[in-house]
Amino acid sequence: MKKVFFDYVLKVRLPVTLFVIFGAFAVTYYVARPERDGIGYEPEQPIAFSHRLHAGEMQIDCQYCHTSVEKSRHASIPAANICMNCHSVARKDKPEIIKLTKYYEQNKPIPWKRIHKVPHYAYFSHQAHVTQGIPCQSCHGAVENMDVVMQVNSFTMGSCIECHRNPNSRLPKDFPKMKTAYVHCNACHR
Repeated sequence: MKKVFFDYVLKVRLPVTLFVIFGAFAVTYYVARPERDGIGYEPEQPIAFSHRLHAGEMQIDCQYCHTSVEKSRHASIPAANICMNCHSVARKDKPEIIKLTKYYEQNKPIPWKRIHKVPHYAYFSHQAHVTQGIPCQSCHGAVENMDVVMQVNSFTMGSCIECHRNPNSRLPKDFPKMKTAYVHCNACHR
């Protein structure tokens, strides 16, 4: 009786169980991939803001609005007062600027939706990258050509390690050649 049960477990139950486990893993991995990678994520923002106009046509430097990138690990989301440096005079009658002005006058933060996310358990410093002169577009894509910003690169561990091992692959051709960067665990997992 024991041999028959053992044969049944080995021939039927074990293969079926393994198939279900691997099948569930494979389906979960591929179905959840866009959410993990974030590529293509393009949320609707509370104020329609065109990076194509501001960073592209007007050539406003990223750091004018994202003020903390040289001093902090975070890029900071612009406050209404930064926008109002220009829009207290320029295009005040436009619907989106009227919305902006209301946030400013009420001293409320604009509820921008975050687009680019590094997992909470990973440490990333904008400062370390910006002070090396690495262009924002290396990770964030050509935002100066985007009316609505979307995530164009993956922010997974594999993507970061690939860039650290071969940094020149994402940098502009005329950028000075860089050496490889840290790839040990403590560089990101602190």
